[in-house]
Amino acid sequence: MYPEDKKIRVLYIDDEINNLLSFQAAFRRKYKIFIASSGAEGLNILNDEKDIQVIICDQRMPHSTGVEFFQVVRKAFPQPVRILLTGYTDAEAIIDAINKGEIFRYIKKPWDEFELQNAVQNAFELYSTRLQLKRKISELERTNDELNRFVYSTSHDLRSPLASVMGILNLARMENSVVDPNNYMGMIETCMNKMDIFIQKIIEYYKSVRVDEEITEINFSSMLKDSIEICKMQKPSIGFELSVDQPVTFCNDSFRVSIIIDNLISNAVKYQKPQTDNPKVIVRVKTDEAKAQVEIEDNGIGIVEDHLNNIFKMFFRSTSQVNGLGIGLYIVKEALARIGGDISVSSTYGIGTTFRIIIPNLTKKQEKALLN
Repeated sequence: MYPEDKKIRVLYIDDEINNLLSFQAAFRRKYKIFIASSGAEGLNILNDEKDIQVIICDQRMPHSTGVEFFQVVRKAFPQPVRILLTGYTDAEAIIDAINKGEIFRYIKKPWDEFELQNAVQNAFELYSTRLQLKRKISELERTNDELNRFVYSTSHDLRSPLASVMGILNLARMENSVVDPNNYMGMIETCMNKMDIFIQKIIEYYKSVRVDEEITEINFSSMLKDSIEICKMQKPSIGFELSVDQPVTFCNDSFRVSIIIDNLISNAVKYQKPQTDNPKVIVRVKTDEAKAQVEIEDNGIGIVEDHLNNIFKMFFRSTSQVNGLGIGLYIVKEALARIGGDISVSSTYGIGTTFRIIIPNLTKKQEKALLN
């Protein structure tokens, strides 16, 4: 005799009363049993009893088949595991049941008590595993959310003392109040700037992950010019070639598209050769009704072929020649995944690198949102 609170909760639906009574007599000591003589009655029980774990249903019933019943149950009550009983070896019905009702097990009538007991036990174990997995996923999502918030808050808090240190350094320089023959202050400033950039990237990543999608119209010429102006401040000697062919309206998440483009152009500038007569970055954009194709090409140091599969991993750095952080391309990949885009790269070490991205045009989705 099982304790009442430990019994598996089973709903059995069959239009033949003898079968219902037989099931109750065979398993009443093992299971908490609910019986129904029709699909409608079964749905009423599911509405009243929220923690049914296993549903057994006969295939042939007067008003609906077991498959039709499970189709409704699967959407309204997805948690219980479903078992189908039938006295007919109808292959099409079996396939239909698996595809439409997503049943766990198919058992022929008259059922064997041992076989049915095993099926119910296995179904309950599946139910329990799914429930545990759902709880774990919920816990992981909550932990991840808390971690993201902590990182974001900490990053913001770190910028304040960094700004203070930079202000003190600048003040000391202006007043000539510190003798610094070994340029220690310059080294401190370099480290502070690197840390500040890293913190900004963390904040950028957090926003890319957390900010809701907002579809707006994008003008690539304007967006690219703004990004290029900022990058020119880093290295004024670099030449930019910009080609934008945008004959149609283009819509997507402008925030994330901007993050993607800013990071790729910044990388193209950052990874230039230390000594070159003609450093340049070429940006090409072509849009149509379905997508935008963006190419960002540089004649920089390039990427070793063995590293191409790893460059989108967090904190991976393909070279020690440049003080990169190894997070920019990871942010690009994550942002593209969120807006349904894709990226590829080709590179020759010592010659240069080309990134190609595809961004879907969501103009129709935007129009639908405006109509609604």
